[in-house]
Amino acid sequence: MGQPPTSEPGFDASFRARLHDLLVWRRDVRRFRRDALPEGALRRLVGLACLAPSVGLSEPWRFVDVAQPARREAVRASFEACNAAALQSQSGDRAALYARLKLAGLDDAPCQFAVFADHATAQGHGLGRMTMPATIDYSAVMAVYTLWLAARAEGIGLGWVSILDPVAVAAALDVPPAWTFIGYFCMGYPSECDDVPALQREGWERRRAPASVLIER
Repeated sequence: MGQPPTSEPGFDASFRARLHDLLVWRRDVRRFRRDALPEGALRRLVGLACLAPSVGLSEPWRFVDVAQPARREAVRASFEACNAAALQSQSGDRAALYARLKLAGLDDAPCQFAVFADHATAQGHGLGRMTMPATIDYSAVMAVYTLWLAARAEGIGLGWVSILDPVAVAAALDVPPAWTFIGYFCMGYPSECDDVPALQREGWERRRAPASVLIER
């Protein structure tokens, strides 16, 4: 016999309002204080990230804590090369605005980690990903977002550094070839907080109206 069903926890209006606040204030952090995080913070947050859904219960996410200075420098070198190329792709006012943006917290964030998706994992026995193998990657992204929200609830911010060469990062971190690079993250206490995305405040882009992304068929 299976376990008896447990009662569902009640989430009242007050909780839903606070959840809305958490989503609004989540933010992609670009500027960090150098204060150290509490001992074991990353390990604890990864534990919460593992509550995320995954295709076939495959749990393909792999978190790499990047603490060694040489490996951080290799990641930074990749960022600088890719960022220079990205700047060259902009022109006019966009180029000036791009140059003004601080696109990485690599100097100040006390914690840095990379996330990969393990496409070779046998866990899950292939369920749900035979026709859509990219669901392995999607599952890892769900884990990232779960960690992101959990961290923000503690006043800790994340910054997603996407201006990187995935091959260079994988080599710098010496990970198995079957792992697909998902993202590199800076984590620490934000030096400033705002409920409006920095790119919107800087005039780079604006949010779309939610109604514009809902298509009825």
